[in-house]
Amino acid sequence: MELHEYTLPALFDISIEKFATRPAVSFVDQAAITYAKLGEQKEKISTFLYNEGIRPGDKVAIISENSPNWVACFWAITGIGAVVVPLLPDFSKTEIENILKHSDAKVLFISRRIYKRHEGHLNFDGVLIFLDNFTTIDNPDSTDNLIDNIQFDDKVKDLASKINPEDVASIIYTSGTTGRSKGVMLTHENLTYEVEKVLLVQDVNEADIFLSLLPLSHVYENVLGMILPIRQGASVIYISKPPTPSVLVAAMGKVRPTMILMVPLIIEKIYQNRIYPELTKNKILKGALHIWPINVWLNNIAGKKLKQALGGRIRFLGVGGAALNPQTERFLRDARFPYSCGFGLTETSSLIFASKVGKVKFRSVGKPLDGLSYRIIKPDKHTRIGEVVVRWKGNMKGYYKEPEMTASVLTDGNWFHTGDLAEMINGNMYLKGRSKTMILGPSGENIYPEEIESVLNRMEGVVESLVFEKKGKIVAKVYMNTEDLARKYSFFKDAATYHSAEIHQKINHYLTDMCKQLNAHLNRFSQVAKLELVNKPFEKTATHKIKRHLHL
Repeated sequence: MELHEYTLPALFDISIEKFATRPAVSFVDQAAITYAKLGEQKEKISTFLYNEGIRPGDKVAIISENSPNWVACFWAITGIGAVVVPLLPDFSKTEIENILKHSDAKVLFISRRIYKRHEGHLNFDGVLIFLDNFTTIDNPDSTDNLIDNIQFDDKVKDLASKINPEDVASIIYTSGTTGRSKGVMLTHENLTYEVEKVLLVQDVNEADIFLSLLPLSHVYENVLGMILPIRQGASVIYISKPPTPSVLVAAMGKVRPTMILMVPLIIEKIYQNRIYPELTKNKILKGALHIWPINVWLNNIAGKKLKQALGGRIRFLGVGGAALNPQTERFLRDARFPYSCGFGLTETSSLIFASKVGKVKFRSVGKPLDGLSYRIIKPDKHTRIGEVVVRWKGNMKGYYKEPEMTASVLTDGNWFHTGDLAEMINGNMYLKGRSKTMILGPSGENIYPEEIESVLNRMEGVVESLVFEKKGKIVAKVYMNTEDLARKYSFFKDAATYHSAEIHQKINHYLTDMCKQLNAHLNRFSQVAKLELVNKPFEKTATHKIKRHLHL
């Protein structure tokens, strides 16, 4: 059987043969499944799906926490020409049911935890299988799972040879920051091409150990944290418990990973909760932090501690999905930490701009990957900031069942309009914000809320913020760590239990002073008129970007 180049079955089969005895996937504290064993499991699941009537082009959904079984199902589905529909574990019951219906899914693999969370009932007419142990809802406690005794069928094996690179392999439903979920159709070529180009930026080998922290249903982790390491024979370790800070720290120490993919929020929390307090606990050193040589020296020491906290063997920390806090990036840079920031979208099969470790330019997301063409269209004549438009083999096939929406972002020549605003300086891209969130100033100035939020989020007590236009004024909603602030300002403590006019007045006065401090760091046309305190965190996407449309 001859497989087409740039298909997932071809990639997988080569790895299974080449790295047969190497560890492929496992949970922390559990024995690893070898590549050979993963290949056997994939064949059994493929045969089970075939026996259930699944044929090339049919949709099979997965909604579960990360696990070795998740990985096996992905390769089993795509290996017979069917289309995998990965759903984010945090999707609501309504979102899950809508996506299952919209995608035409015939089979659903679901974890027990998520099934129970939705009261043990989902409105789904297809075959529903528990991913944890491959049992049905009718017989969930059976010790005999559905794939144990299945014999691989040659008819199933032949299906892989009929898969073409341009066939759809996955439909990933994005949970966007500005609107409803869209089903992004990614082909076999999209995904395999992406992997080949990323390997030109960062090498990965069979000795590497990935610790998986982000959901496999998100394109970032799916492609760079699963397909790529399996392409290279590396091992991937999953965490079976909810990833609380204590669980993560324990896992780092046990796994001692060489590679980790993170969203900014994770590394920022590590910096704010573990590194910065160490740097500032000495009053003399705290006062000297603004002195450049001392700051760099301290960051270098702290960087070594961070490496130990991450297991001591880290050689690559990939940060993507959202903008990294400048203070945290400055620390990583001064500490000479092996990090890299990048930029990509679900519609581009993940990464399209990146830098090699040691070549990162501060605040930049890097240079275009090999094979990528880009344009900055409609640039501002003063700032040179415009929308990023890209073309390459990783661009999606389109949005599922949405031809008009597809035509609005994929124009002639396969140019994809990202909706992101940026400027290019010496071949490096610097993101400024989203075109849909940009505010037009009174004299035609372009104001980017994300830049204001970046300054605001560094202020005392601020956890996160959302900047927007309201009746011609720039306003910011702010979620603050009132517990920390209460140690210094008693009225924040009282505010949680006693809503008197006096306390409201004190909080408003505090916010007014804070707004003045913020504006001192902003240009004249980006001045914020008012700060509004919110009492709970903003709802976010899988990569921890705020779903702006829900809070305006």
